[in-house]
Parts: sequence; C-alpha cells; structure tokens
Amino acid sequence: MSGTALSIRGLTKRFGGLTAVDHVDLDLVSGKLNAIIGPNGAGKTTLFNLISGIIRADEGAVLFEGKDVAQAKPHQIVAAGISRTLQIKSVFSGLSVEDNLRIAVFAHNKTFSFLRPARGFRSVTERVDELLEIVGLTRLRHRLAGTISYGDLALLELGIALANDPKLLLLDEPICGMSPNETEKTVAKIQDLAGRMNVVLIEHDMEVVFAIADDVTVMANGKVLARGKPKDIAANQEVQDVYLGAPEGDL
Repeated sequence: MSGTALSIRGLTKRFGGLTAVDHVDLDLVSGKLNAIIGPNGAGKTTLFNLISGIIRADEGAVLFEGKDVAQAKPHQIVAAGISRTLQIKSVFSGLSVEDNLRIAVFAHNKTFSFLRPARGFRSVTERVDELLEIVGLTRLRHRLAGTISYGDLALLELGIALANDPKLLLLDEPICGMSPNETEKTVAKIQDLAGRMNVVLIEHDMEVVFAIADDVTVMANGKVLARGKPKDIAANQEVQDVYLGAPEGDL
C-alpha cells in the first residue's frame, strides 16, 4: 500500500453555536497505522461520524479513492470499503458469536432466501469461519454474545466491521475499558490488521498509541493541532500544554 488512504478537505460540522469539526484538512497516509488523539470534546468521534456518514458535513470533502463521500449514506460508504467500530459496543447479545458474524456477512453480500436456511450458503459459512479465525473467536463461536468478556466483545465487533473486507478501518477507542491482558490481545490484533489494510484509530491510551502508531494527529477544539511521528508529538510543547501534560522527567 502507498499513497493516501483518505484525504479530508475543509471538513466542518456545526451543532448550533458549536463548531465540532472546524475546517479540517488531513491526509491519512496509506500503509501506515494512523492514530487520532486529543482531549474530550476535541472533535475526534465527530470526525469519524462524518467520514462514515452517520452525520452529514456542513462543508468540505472526504475523498476516498478519488471520490467525495462526504454526503454519501452510511451503507454506501461501507460498500465503498470503509468500516468502523463504535465506542459503545453494539452486537446482538441474544445471538451467538457466530450468528452475529453471519448476519453481517449476509448484509454485505446481499445474500438471502426464504427457501434456504442461513447455514445453507456455503460461501457465507466459509466467510464466517474466516472472520472467526481472524479475530481469534473460533473457540467461542457458539457462545451467546451477551455472555462473553468485554475484550472478546470488542473482537466480535471488530469481526463485524471486517465482514465487508474493508480497505479502510476506523477504530473508535478499541481498547477502552479493557484489562491489561485484553488490551495486549486486542493491540496485537490491530497491528496484524494494519498489515492487511489501512487502519485509523482514536485512542486515549497514550502508551498504546505511541507504541503502535506510525503517524499521530492531535485534535483540539475541532481543529488539527499537530501531526507527526509519535516521538515528535510527545515532544511537542503545544500538545503537552493542551493534552499530554509535561513529560515525567519534567515533573
């Protein structure tokens, strides 16, 4: 992968008198794990919502593979090859892990028939098996989604996001609320996926961000404050003042 995974130009979203995303210009480099950080209310999740079509931009463009998708509907954006996960995990808790993935695959393949059982579609079953293997949940395939651990729930949502074989994956705080062991497992999975597709993550765990991200964008007050390599961002005085605080050696 080379070039630009996503180009954002003048992207703006207002909610009444609040400008949540303020004329953002941003190029996300393909083939690198991009991270977006910043204080609460910086506009990070709103930016993801604009990219994924959950809300419409007031101004600006979101260019993906040369096409502006800023005004496209969510299902059109997914069909174009962009998937995302949410801060609040959203699965069918009364269905098995396997069936959650099966529904996602059916939805993206537009494959359905009232005359055939769901398990009668070999290609769908094969894709479900593949997704279970990718996210490491094969052993839990028959468990109800509502009974698995929070870390495994995050992996299931990740599997659902991968059902359409995306070219760009947006992860919104993927390790929030996880135990250290769950964090380690999920971070390893994110790194593995970043070798297969373009990944952009929003994350508040700076230890994780600085360990795995290739490029870091810092947002504050709806704008891009800084962008660079993790070591450069960590040393940026303005970023320290707004978000990171002083380095430990300065305390």
